[in-house]
Amino acid sequence: MTGHTELAKRFGTPSYVYDLDRVAKARDDLFAALPDEVELFYAAKANPHPEILREMRAGDGRVCRAEISSTGELTAVLQAGFDGADVLYTGPGKTEEELTEALTQGVRLFSVESLGDLRRIGETAVRLGVTADCLLRVNNATGAAVTSIRMTGVPSQFGFDSETLPALAPELRDVPGTAIAGLHFFPLSNAKDEASLIAEFRHTIATAAALQKQLGVPFRLVDIGGGFAAPYAVRGERPVYTDLRDNLAAALDEHFPGWREGAPRIACESGRYLVSGSGTLLIGVVNVKESRGRRFLILDGGINTFGGMSGLGRIMPVSVEPDEARGEAGVPASLVGPLCTPGDVLGRDVALPDIAPGDVLTIPNAGSYGPTASLLMFLGRPAPAELVVRGEELVSVSRIQHIRTYEHGQAL
Repeated sequence: MTGHTELAKRFGTPSYVYDLDRVAKARDDLFAALPDEVELFYAAKANPHPEILREMRAGDGRVCRAEISSTGELTAVLQAGFDGADVLYTGPGKTEEELTEALTQGVRLFSVESLGDLRRIGETAVRLGVTADCLLRVNNATGAAVTSIRMTGVPSQFGFDSETLPALAPELRDVPGTAIAGLHFFPLSNAKDEASLIAEFRHTIATAAALQKQLGVPFRLVDIGGGFAAPYAVRGERPVYTDLRDNLAAALDEHFPGWREGAPRIACESGRYLVSGSGTLLIGVVNVKESRGRRFLILDGGINTFGGMSGLGRIMPVSVEPDEARGEAGVPASLVGPLCTPGDVLGRDVALPDIAPGDVLTIPNAGSYGPTASLLMFLGRPAPAELVVRGEELVSVSRIQHIRTYEHGQAL
């Protein structure tokens, strides 16, 4: 691949570099870790760059479907070659306008968070003369992976509480314009280890089978979620799961004997695992400052460039190193961005070699939750460049633009 230093000189900083070969390898590794019959949804929120979306559908083997939660993401995946039938539309706040757009574009599969959500989908579908297949998202009361980031089991805007779902069955089955197609789970994120991931999938599959009996609906699709781990903004390699395939198949054989013939179809979903390792963020050093015994490296990109997880309180620390080899680490420093807010911090007490203005730092495993998950509009600074490579080939260079549009002549 073209060197980072050369790319930084040609296109400036801050810049993201995405390697499509690494995207393809992560996609193929994850498919290899899943039984052949299991489908995979790519969570577009992780990185909706057009080249990455297209890569999810590339290759000679299995390809991803798309999981989205906005009409903006819908436009992106359709432009990248996905069909409306490839799409799962999720999210707790789907409006009538969004649903109209999605159904008009051929989307027929929706994750449903509540009875009100289901009714709104049904009303829109009836108006358009179609039927929407709906997966009931489940907020499970219990889980199996106690060492990972839990996504269920607490009061939440996401999903039906599992303990109340059976009592709602008559109402859920009787919403015009909808058909209950199955269930949607997302019980954990970034599983600590393969054993935790397997345990959670086993628990989810058992729960799904029990709910199928209680609801009295033969499921056509069960999305058992994700939880696949990958380092984010720190050095390291994503795991390759060697035991998941057989364990997942065994659990499905036990609880859904017809799954291999598609009764029901089984799906997983992933975002960060598929794209985090493909990206490197290049950030330039603007200034080095000492203040009351502390050292600050002032960078040309901060939470406006790499702020998605910071805004969610889930970043720190990051791994940062000079793009070119240096000596031993020196005085620890705080890594701060260019914004006029003390919250613009990417790292504290980071030990680095002697750094000077004009140097370029790199953050590894930054292919997910980058520009579109950051405070791009704050202070009106330019968005970072996004450089896509494949091997030695520079595939594309792009930058998100901020554009304000006006609607004239509208009564207020």
